[in-house]
Amino acid sequence: MTSVLSTDKSWAANQPGREWLIGNARLTDYSGLLLGAHIAHAGLIMFWAGSITLSEVSRFSPDIPLPDQHFLLLPHLATLGIGVDSAGGLTHSYGFFVVGILHLAASAVLAAGGLFHVFKGPEDLSQGKGRAVAFHYDWSDSQSLSKVLGHHLIMLGIAALAFVLKATHWGGIYDGVLHQTRLVEHPTLNPATIFGYLVGFNHGQWSIWGMASVNSLEDIVGGHAWLSIMLIFGGIWHLTQAPKKIFMDRLIVNGDAILSYSLGGLAFMGFVSSAFVTKCSLAFPMEFYGNDHGAMVVTQQLLAVVALGGHLWHAYRAKSAQ
Repeated sequence: MTSVLSTDKSWAANQPGREWLIGNARLTDYSGLLLGAHIAHAGLIMFWAGSITLSEVSRFSPDIPLPDQHFLLLPHLATLGIGVDSAGGLTHSYGFFVVGILHLAASAVLAAGGLFHVFKGPEDLSQGKGRAVAFHYDWSDSQSLSKVLGHHLIMLGIAALAFVLKATHWGGIYDGVLHQTRLVEHPTLNPATIFGYLVGFNHGQWSIWGMASVNSLEDIVGGHAWLSIMLIFGGIWHLTQAPKKIFMDRLIVNGDAILSYSLGGLAFMGFVSSAFVTKCSLAFPMEFYGNDHGAMVVTQQLLAVVALGGHLWHAYRAKSAQ
């Protein structure tokens, strides 16, 4: 079922001088401006990642264990095998520096794109020229929203594929079991093994930790390979096929509903991530993250709870707008 998004029920909507608190909901009917805000937000995230990485690089000392330096981002890069030699030693920071610079460069490109769509591009993409019209969307049009979803799924699939290629061909990634960086030459592609994790089975042994019980780098890379395939083909499906009536009869389609679905997925991933931080030393090696992951777990869970609260709030608004 479809319904129209409204800001009338927002507290700020009727408060003189405080309309800006509605945020991007003000841009609901302006697909070009909302795209600009979306791109600019991505640029801000990239700028944060690049600047924090370079800040940590400036303070990095190879003579001090990484956990004792209390970094936020360098442990993640080290887990990807960046800046780590084949024996597992952190001997230089050049790889970290390159990643930081690439993120800053990407942030500049995204910022330029955001500014273009805000100041020069059409406010409504349906009024644009060339291929811009194809990217217009309407919150009450399930087919146009399906195309938006398709593009997002393909980009996520490409990101998952890049991780697989990094692990198998582009220098390898860090193995927390063997304590070294290595190429994963034979990722696990057996669907029974990979999808068994979804119901708690790790090579025939059941664990309450499910996916977080993984202790094989081959399984992690193989899981990302399957994820990449499903995301890319799912994206192509949504780009080329209209949503089926059997699903649309059971879904609410408006801006609040889409945001609610997204926040619900984000909350789920936050809880899953906290399980990995708690249990999976393969994904969070102690030599990079230390033995005490309590602060990381609490942070992940708090963010998940906030996202879950947003999910419930926007689900209520979506339902009320019918």
